[in-house]
Amino acid sequence: MTAIEAEGSGAAVATGAAPETPVHGYHHQKDEHLKRLRRIEGQIRGLQRLVDEDVYCIDILTQVSASTKALQSFALQLLEEHLRHCVADAAVKGGTEIDAKVEEATKAIARLLRT
Repeated sequence: MTAIEAEGSGAAVATGAAPETPVHGYHHQKDEHLKRLRRIEGQIRGLQRLVDEDVYCIDILTQVSASTKALQSFALQLLEEHLRHCVADAAVKGGTEIDAKVEEATKAIARLLRT
């Protein structure tokens, strides 16, 4: 395989260069996202503690609701970043890529609405 063929196939070129890692829409806020997910993880651990301590059902359900809203909020932010970065990039490129990205985003929205 020549270097030109390797480039077209997505394989690493024989120059010893590592394959390029894609940059996702959330990349620039990755640290903030991880911090947010750690807080949500703490909420879930708190739910386990509440159950372990036999806390009143309604109090636990209140915390479940708060954890659910935190995850939904995170999902919406991630979706917005996907639309701004990945879908917008596909729109610039045109062709069938935009159709695939819109379909992908639509399916993700449908999954979020089912929760």
